[in-house]
Amino acid sequence: MKYSWWSYGTQMAILLVLLGVAHRPLGMYLHWVVEGAVLEGKAGEGTRQNRVERVLFRMAGVSPEREQNWLGYARGVLAFSILSVLVVFLAMRLQALFSTEGLGAVDPWTAMNTAISFVTNTNWQVYTPETTVGIAVQMVLLAVQNFLSAAVGICVAVAFMRGLTRAGTDRLGNFWKDLVRISLRFLLPLAAVSAVLLIVAGVVQNFWATPVHNPYTGAAQVVPGGPVASQEAIKLLGTNGGGYFNANSAHPLENPNSFTNLFEVFLLLVIPSVLPWVFGRMARDARQGYTVLGVMGSLWLLTSTAMAWALAAYPGLGEGMEQRLGPAASGVFATATTLTSTGAVNAAHDSLPPLAGGVALFDMMLGEVAPGGVGSGLYGILVLAIVTVFLAGLMVGRTPEYLGKKVQAKHMTLTALYLLVVPIVVLVLTGIAVMIPGVLSQASAQGPHQFSEMLYAFTSAANNNGSAFGGITSSGPALSTMLGIAMWLGRFVGIVLILALAGAFVTQAVVPKSAGTLPTHGGLFAIMFGTVTVLLTALNYLPALALGPLAEGILK
Repeated sequence: MKYSWWSYGTQMAILLVLLGVAHRPLGMYLHWVVEGAVLEGKAGEGTRQNRVERVLFRMAGVSPEREQNWLGYARGVLAFSILSVLVVFLAMRLQALFSTEGLGAVDPWTAMNTAISFVTNTNWQVYTPETTVGIAVQMVLLAVQNFLSAAVGICVAVAFMRGLTRAGTDRLGNFWKDLVRISLRFLLPLAAVSAVLLIVAGVVQNFWATPVHNPYTGAAQVVPGGPVASQEAIKLLGTNGGGYFNANSAHPLENPNSFTNLFEVFLLLVIPSVLPWVFGRMARDARQGYTVLGVMGSLWLLTSTAMAWALAAYPGLGEGMEQRLGPAASGVFATATTLTSTGAVNAAHDSLPPLAGGVALFDMMLGEVAPGGVGSGLYGILVLAIVTVFLAGLMVGRTPEYLGKKVQAKHMTLTALYLLVVPIVVLVLTGIAVMIPGVLSQASAQGPHQFSEMLYAFTSAANNNGSAFGGITSSGPALSTMLGIAMWLGRFVGIVLILALAGAFVTQAVVPKSAGTLPTHGGLFAIMFGTVTVLLTALNYLPALALGPLAEGILK
């Protein structure tokens, strides 16, 4: 199948227009949800609790108006997430008690991996959903976690933005209030509208399987059904990625045509791309948000073009590509899903040409900041902005400042730890896995591609992406446990460090600008910003990439 540059250019142009149209209105709405203020900055109707919120707060015994410091906010995130893992795990183990389809208890290793996966916004699936879990588990547990894990990511991003933009306090907001408001006022209505559009476009939404009989051949089969569109909407909006069917967005019931394919890419990009507007509004300087958005967008365009080149340069595209839509659609989807920690796929990433697979790996290794996961993309790229400011300060011999706050040793310690957590988890666990024959054998390929499959698995898990090179079998106890550890550490160690960094910034007073203050907006800073992002990734991962996709590409 021949690669079409025309198709690639058309899809990218449409996405840019749609994302541009949604950017400001959706950003204004999200700012109203999290800050309870109208555009002019005055207290608005958003500060009032509705009836559902009051009931939830009363049941939980939470005082939503009592703000927390970074430690209290972190305790809330961790307590809620640990409880969520236990609930999902136990319910999957007890599935036989309530399954209307007659499905039994889920294997403990699979249940453990799945519980951690959905709570960490990874949605790594070591099972076949349509034959392992029933409608109750899909709707009541997994789809709900799609909302909650995405809301947690936005909560942490909002707390970090408050840390950078507030001064002279130690308060970052109230986690429980943020969680409820973001879930009910932002994610739920967006998902409902998106689900309706998907249903209209042909995505399945029912509660039964459908017998199909072909009168010409005499063949008969039962086509599985379910509440697919409702789960598909939040799977993409929340950059979750766990599909209702094992084939994910390559399944015609999840992604039936060209419109749904492009709409799904839009959904997984839209919330991460509007968060910079919220940041600019909270910083009271729209230029800060647009600079962050410009770096995110530039990296997305560059890596999307690199993916297109890698696909176009490879002869004989066909295996693993989306035959209904063409390889250009596979490439656009693959880049968007690996840049946003979504992990949904409309093609087999294991069948991507070696260099194209390397681009997908590099996208995740960037830290998924272009535009990144819901919430995690923004706080990840803001950490890189702080590194850029620090390096610029070293070059001119001045104390670096970001948004009027001095970047000191304690800030850089937390920043460095945050940037090192995921690479250490990925590289250490990959190194351990390839030295254990029983674990390495679960990667079906041989040679460099076997290493690539293992490296991709741990990169995906630690970055909370969830996609995989499909040749790997990860349902065994050892690999399931190792991937679960990677998912948990990659998500929550980073979150605790981000909240600690927010707590270190929020207590500072804003210093007046001077002639030596580095502007953190505009083209020059954006170029430095993007360069630092790419160089840090290259320094961390280039040796590993050389052993996998790069070696494979040279050999082929």
